[in-house]
This record gives sequence, structure tokens and C-alpha cells, in this order.
Amino acid sequence: MTHSPELFFPRVQAGTKAGLKKGWSGLIWLLKILVPISFLTALLVHFGIIYRLDFLLTPVMNWLSLPASAALVLIIGLFTGIYGTVAALSVMAFSMDHMILMAIFTLISHNLIQESIVQGNSGINPFVVASFRLIMAFVVTFVCAKIIGVTPDQGIVLSLDSLDKIPGPFFPMLQEWGAGTAKLCLQIFCIIMPLMVLLELAKTFNIIQMITRIFSPLVTLLGLDRSCGMLWLTATVFGLAFGSAVIVEETRSNEYDPEELTKLHLSIGVNHAMIEDPILFLPLGIPPFWLWVPRLIAAVAVTYLFSAFLFARRLYAKRACHKKIRNN
Repeated sequence: MTHSPELFFPRVQAGTKAGLKKGWSGLIWLLKILVPISFLTALLVHFGIIYRLDFLLTPVMNWLSLPASAALVLIIGLFTGIYGTVAALSVMAFSMDHMILMAIFTLISHNLIQESIVQGNSGINPFVVASFRLIMAFVVTFVCAKIIGVTPDQGIVLSLDSLDKIPGPFFPMLQEWGAGTAKLCLQIFCIIMPLMVLLELAKTFNIIQMITRIFSPLVTLLGLDRSCGMLWLTATVFGLAFGSAVIVEETRSNEYDPEELTKLHLSIGVNHAMIEDPILFLPLGIPPFWLWVPRLIAAVAVTYLFSAFLFARRLYAKRACHKKIRNN
């Protein structure tokens, strides 16, 4: 029997070994992306370059019903992620409505470069997914602004001088970056290694199919194919950065329909890390509804719209082919 100790323990050992090997390989791959991008971002922040980029977004701030100074916060989020946005909001005085809009924008488009590269290694063009996430961030924020009824000049905003950075000593910055990066790498290691081992053991004992069946109704409701259930769950719980090794490994090890994989990436690009990322904004007093619901609705809308587009394209191709045959 497959449950006998003679067969059970060797399979556990083999699955654990395979998981550790894949986890280590995935970790090394991720660090090759994370470390240089993180260092480049640290340099941009240290020398104040990032704080001079707000002119790129200032012209469209009124369109998003945000004050011009919000451009700085959004750019920090684009480059440094959720932590940078929360840090910026904690030292600048915005109205609650403005903070809601900036949180929504950042939750969709944060850490854009690194996470787009991760998705690019998982079956979708990184430039396409980065552009898509940025566009969706603007669209969803615009819609929410209209629903809330906020205006750009609402509330009192502090001067940007509070966030202007004068370059200090380089070596202390390097030490701080090194310590922070090492801590982040350790966190990723503690997540990736056990997760990859569990994933391999789940494959070994055919648990993947059971997990997929449990979440298949929800995945289907979201407009995704059931075969993408494990990938969606990984991105939803762990995010694109922490879950990248699993996502990349799964897409390389299994055959996924390209259209379904594209639909998945569009969905998780808009809505991922549903546990950690929104929670970081709660100490600022932002209502939970705006941290979870808009992204989820947008992700569902994206999948159904993309499915409708694929259906229309296939229908058009079929009619064009039929017309061509008829004319011949």
C-alpha cells in the first residue's frame, strides 16, 4: 500500500529534497533581481533623485482628484513599494479621502519594476503587464475618486520640504540598505523554502488536485481557469515578490494555456498580496473597504473583459475565415 512506512517516508524524503532544491534555485533567481533593483532604488532615494521625479505625475494629479504634492507619494510607491508609501503618508498631512485614493493607487502599482520582471519570467511580457498595472491604477483611482466625491484642494497638505532629502554620508546609507536587504532576503527565504517543500510534497501525494478543487468555485467566479488555482492562491496570499519563486517554478514545470496564463497575470497584477499589503495601511485609519474591495472588483472586471475580448477575436477570425473560403 502507498500508506505503508516503507513507501511513505522515502516519498517524503524525496519530496522534501526536491522542494529544497527548487526553493534554493528560486531564491537565487529572485535575489539576482531584488538586490540590484533594491540598491538602485536606495541610490535614487539617497541622492534625492526620486524626489525630483514628481513632475512626471503632477499634470495628472487633478485628473485623479489629488493635490500636486501627492505625485511624490505615488512615485515613492512605484519605486519602493507599500512601505515607502506608508512612511511618506505618515509625515504628510492629507485628508482621509486623499489617503484612500493614494492607497488604492499604490496597492495596484507598487514595486512596479521588480514585480513586472517577476511576472515577465512567468509567461507574460513585463512591459505589457507594467503598463497595464499603471493604467489600471489610474483608472481604478479615478473611478473611486468620483464615487467618493473628493476634490484636489480638499484638506491641508504640508510642504514637500518635509520629505526633501539632502544626501548624507554614503556609508551609513549603505549599511542601512545592507541590513534591510538582508532582513528581506531572510524573510523571503523563510517563506520560499517551506512553501516549495510543501508544494513538492503536495505534488508527491496528489494533494494539489484536492486544493485546486476546494478553491475552484472561487477561481471560476473570478473569471479564471481552474488550472490556475494554485498560482492565483500563491499570488493572493504571498504576493508577487514573496511568491515569485513558486509562480515561476510552476509556470515552467507545467503546461498552461497561454491565454489563461495571460488572464491570470492581468488579474493578479491588479490584485495580489491581499493579506499583508492592505493591513499596512490600517494604522493610518483608512477604512478596510477601500483597501480590499476596489482591487478585487477591478481584477474580476479585467478577467471577464479579457475573456470577452478573446471571444470576440475568435468570432471575428472564424467569420473572416468563413468569408475567405466562401469567396474562393
